[in-house]
Amino acid sequence: MPAHEGPLPPVVAWTRAVAVGSIVALIALGLAWELWLAPTGSGWLALKVAPLALPLPGLVRNRLYTYRWVTLFVWLYFVEGVVRAASDRGPGARLALVEVGLTLLLFAACAVHVRWRLGHAAASKAAA
Repeated sequence: MPAHEGPLPPVVAWTRAVAVGSIVALIALGLAWELWLAPTGSGWLALKVAPLALPLPGLVRNRLYTYRWVTLFVWLYFVEGVVRAASDRGPGARLALVEVGLTLLLFAACAVHVRWRLGHAAASKAAA
């Protein structure tokens, strides 16, 4: 956080916690889904969660740029969840719906985070 911004609003800490929690939950869900709960064959499909680990350090460090690109990146997992919810049967379909919910939660947390951070920065500059 640059020195000129001052303390951030509590909603920023809350959205950070929700974003980090939802991305960790997506990783755990993807691993459990493909390895134990409803495996589709070989365990190689569990590697689909590897890209989710890339933004995790940036989210934890509160890097605005990471929050911005995660709002675009997360839609890949949303689409996968929607497709598998419509095409899979049994536990796979229910797990896909959980994935859709977690992606929407992650998107909302990141979008609100970015909006509040940019609004706070603009208000700080206007006050200076």
